[in-house]
Amino acid sequence: MILNEEQQLIKDMAHRLAEGEIRPIAAEIDKSHQFPMGTVKRMAELGLFGLTVPEKYEGSGGDYVSYALVMEELSRVSAAHGAILAAHNSLCEGTLLHAATEWQKNKYLPDLASGRKLGGFCLTEAGAGSDAAAQTVEAVLKGDKYILNGSKVFITNGEYAETFIVIAMTDKSKGLKGTAAFIVEKSFPGFQVGQSEDKMGICASSTTEIIFKDCEVPAKNLLGKEGEGFKIAMITLDTGRIGVAAQAVGIAQGALDAAVEYAKERKQFGKPISANQGIQWMLADMAVRTEAARALTLQVCAYKQAGKRINKESAMAKLYASEAAMWVSTKAVQIHGGIGYTRSYPVERFMRDAKITEIYEGTSEVQRMIIAASLLS
Repeated sequence: MILNEEQQLIKDMAHRLAEGEIRPIAAEIDKSHQFPMGTVKRMAELGLFGLTVPEKYEGSGGDYVSYALVMEELSRVSAAHGAILAAHNSLCEGTLLHAATEWQKNKYLPDLASGRKLGGFCLTEAGAGSDAAAQTVEAVLKGDKYILNGSKVFITNGEYAETFIVIAMTDKSKGLKGTAAFIVEKSFPGFQVGQSEDKMGICASSTTEIIFKDCEVPAKNLLGKEGEGFKIAMITLDTGRIGVAAQAVGIAQGALDAAVEYAKERKQFGKPISANQGIQWMLADMAVRTEAARALTLQVCAYKQAGKRINKESAMAKLYASEAAMWVSTKAVQIHGGIGYTRSYPVERFMRDAKITEIYEGTSEVQRMIIAASLLS
């Protein structure tokens, strides 16, 4: 895809940030599980937390191609940074952009788009992952407030976000048609951050439980109407999968770059291992899968920007890109040999980080269900 001038400028800016400020700390924050507050603030200063938000809400007013390019550049050196950005941009702001009233947008988007506040998205529960109808967090209207009780798990940015989108049940007898979406602030009475997860990958991102104990949410913070929560969440996830796909492309590109560099430097039997046809073919296949994943991702960005429905297309991009990232990063470890299994080189981190892209925002199996349902409808 040929980028326009603005897209190229944004990509170049993200590349400089990634190489100059994120790459030097990527290995250490992965090891220490330290949330990268310093570079997160830099991302905010550069306008990356409001990439697709209109300028009237203090956003950058950019397009989805630009968003994907930024996600790729950051994830190429640190997938944790990509996860932080995606949860904020795709899930929290994305929900507000398509479901909020003008009052709600004016109240919440400026702080989020400017990066003054970080956003999160609460859908998954311990007993409700792919089966969203099994949710148990309950919202009961009492006067001018909803009272929320229950807990959500695996919430990205959980410890540091201040504004959350929460999906809860208002009428359990109606199943998915009994759900609603709410804007919930960390400062609301009854809101608690629970335990942090000790994860295999994206270790520098914050992933926590969120607990609601008689949490008081103003009725005016209801998004849409009661009964529309699941629908709102699914529209959000269609767009959210763009972010995951772009993150996966970045991981694949980072792994490929590392493998190419190592293959040219590592010598065995008196010559670089890149001289071996077996290594060459491996690198070629890695490059093809990475480019194909990138093409699918940018294509769905163009569809989204044009206002087209992207349910099937975003599922395809997320499915292919995530599986490509897993495959490419695994081959990168193989090319590195024994040293690739240690933390001396970044490829083992890429492989650990790649795995989550096959799981969150819908597993690969769920993506195949979505694609098949679209084909058979």
